[in-house]
Amino acid sequence: MRRVAIVYGLLALFALCVPWLGIYPVFMMKLLCFAMFACAYNLLLGFGRMLSFGHAAFFGSAAYVTSWLVTAHACGPATAILGGVAAAAALGFAIGGIAIRRHGIYFAMITLALGQLVYFVCLEAPFTGGENGLQGVPRGTLFGFLPLRSDVVMYYLVLAAFLGVFLFIRRVVHSPYGQVLKAIRENEPRAISLGYDINRYKLLAFVLSATLAGLAGALNSLVLGFATLSDVQQSTSGEVILMTLLGGTGTFFGPVVGAAIVVTLQEYLSDIVGGWVTAIIGVIFVACVLSFRRGIVGELAARLGTAAARPPVPAATQ
Repeated sequence: MRRVAIVYGLLALFALCVPWLGIYPVFMMKLLCFAMFACAYNLLLGFGRMLSFGHAAFFGSAAYVTSWLVTAHACGPATAILGGVAAAAALGFAIGGIAIRRHGIYFAMITLALGQLVYFVCLEAPFTGGENGLQGVPRGTLFGFLPLRSDVVMYYLVLAAFLGVFLFIRRVVHSPYGQVLKAIRENEPRAISLGYDINRYKLLAFVLSATLAGLAGALNSLVLGFATLSDVQQSTSGEVILMTLLGGTGTFFGPVVGAAIVVTLQEYLSDIVGGWVTAIIGVIFVACVLSFRRGIVGELAARLGTAAARPPVPAATQ
């Protein structure tokens, strides 16, 4: 625990000093947004054993709603972000209410189908900009005195949101609700025999995950200044699955490590190798799966004795 606290402290110090280290702040903000997205997804997969193939629907729908409120209705960033998060939560409740009635691959296929439905809505709806998306989204001023046009101010806002999401997920997992959720993950029939309404617990986990993913998408649209179809594509859902599995499901910091690896490779290798970056990431993922079945952080935690090692969770089972 002491070693973990030291690592967290050093990482927090590094994050606070990023604007003065010469690191491109927009890159770091994008990394933090996808780290939030991966942490939200890990709450569903790592602690609830629910594999969703359509989680980009929540990330992208929040991005579209936030961008639309800012550009079409001149809403402030706080109102727009809340609107995007609310839309993602409502969508999560609707999709989760349908999907949790099935298990395993059937659950995954339902989320994939409904995620594709959201994609086509974003493609055809008149207020989404079609294939062009919503461009030129201004950041505005938060609460009337924080100018988000400044990359430094925007970076610290995103960093604060990431820390809030990270600590919130830790609190949820260690709460009585989280203990029941893990009990359902480990042995669902036993949880049912103890009298727990497992569908209610799983639906809440799904909605929480969708809401936090929506927050990541809303902030990402403000950081980049646009919302496009790539935010709701199935490939984005695949990327967040890759981030979570690469870092380690069921660990708190694993999704952050996975997001950092994937986003960094995409950012710095795309100009060198072009489209081959996807193949390179795939090779790295296969190598990590063969060498670190628990993910990078999960394997390190098990070998260093900082966490109890447990067998890896089959991704497509529930």
